[in-house]
Amino acid sequence: MAGAGGRARRGSAGDPPPLVARVFAALADGRFHSGEELSSALGVSRSAVWKATGTLKELGVTVHAVRNRGYRIPETAEPLEAAKIRDRLPREDRERVSAIETVWSTSSTNTVLLARANPPVGTSEVLLAEHQSAGRGRRGRAWLAPPGGAICLSLSWTFREVPADIGALSLVVGVCALNALRSQGVRGAALKWPNDLLAEGRKLGGVLIELRAESGGPACVVIGIGLNVALGAALLERIAGMGLEATDLRGAGLAAPSRNSIAAALLSACLRGLAAFEREGLKPFIEEWRAADALRGRPVAVSGADGTARGLARGVDVHGALLIETREGLRRFIAGDVTVRA
Repeated sequence: MAGAGGRARRGSAGDPPPLVARVFAALADGRFHSGEELSSALGVSRSAVWKATGTLKELGVTVHAVRNRGYRIPETAEPLEAAKIRDRLPREDRERVSAIETVWSTSSTNTVLLARANPPVGTSEVLLAEHQSAGRGRRGRAWLAPPGGAICLSLSWTFREVPADIGALSLVVGVCALNALRSQGVRGAALKWPNDLLAEGRKLGGVLIELRAESGGPACVVIGIGLNVALGAALLERIAGMGLEATDLRGAGLAAPSRNSIAAALLSACLRGLAAFEREGLKPFIEEWRAADALRGRPVAVSGADGTARGLARGVDVHGALLIETREGLRRFIAGDVTVRA
């Protein structure tokens, strides 16, 4: 589908979606569908449908299979659709997007966009995936998300030159994401320096920013946003076993989240934020970030290249660096991992 502000497409290079994606879409309404019904609608054998549901289970999707009733995904899982996301963008934001693409599976949406040419200055290319085989969080950590359970979105953006406060961009994107969630009815979410979205102290999402720049020339950033929508109890328990407390939008009180609407809200907020950041840096966002700061005043440990520092979190400075009050005085961190101490 093409229109003002670029194109929307599903799949890669016009390829039809694989059978597992088509079965997923057919079951996304939460109702039972018999194997005979699915095989007839999709033009494949009942055995092929059975194999596709098995693949969905392997990817972490909960699929119920009941004799004489068929298959269902118990919680509705709206498939991501590029055309719907594009159509839900305000016109001025649509014109900033050269292309929106949704794919069933890829290695990493960030990796794919990093391998492509820079979009024109002031415009963006957007890629979303139902499943990432090598989804990445910060510092190369794995990002776990089953099809239908999350939003895995990356967008590329070209600045005319590297902004002075480029290190603070993750804070800007965090504020943009928070505002997008509020527009969708999410209340009480917070931000953890440098790149986490929290709800009730548990991780709701994260931001991964990668930069490609030439000396004295344009700079392209690829911004990855991972947002938990409906992970399910089993995956949340698995994540907890890895030492991370996570939650999702359903757990945060959003009963029927529309992933396409949320993706459009995230994209719109980020596009406007990037334009403002290029003009004014962190300044327009810093008070919003401080108001949402989940660490301020809490005892923390910051691990970085120079070891670990302990103290009280005192917010961020005008360049986005984390300030920690230690026994030796106030210390400033531009990078590091932060944990809250008991």
